[in-house]
Amino acid sequence: MPALYIMIPAALLIVAIAVYIFFWAVDSGQYDDLDSPAHSILFDDQDPQHMAAVDEAKSTHAHETTVAGDKAPPHA
Repeated sequence: MPALYIMIPAALLIVAIAVYIFFWAVDSGQYDDLDSPAHSILFDDQDPQHMAAVDEAKSTHAHETTVAGDKAPPHA
C-alpha cells in the first residue's frame, strides 16, 4: 500500500510530461507535413537518373499544361 503513494504521483507526473511534450510538438509544427519525409526516403537526391526523371516530369507537366491533349500522360 505505501508503494501506491509513490507510484500514483510518479505515473501522473509521467503522463503530464508526455502530454506537455505532445502539445509542444504540435505547436512547433512537427506534425505539419507527414507525407514528404515518407516519400523523400525513397529517392536519392544525388542519383543522376533520379534528378533526370524529376526534370523530365517537370518539363512534361509544364508542356502538358501549355498544350493539353496532344500526348498521353506518363504511367507510373
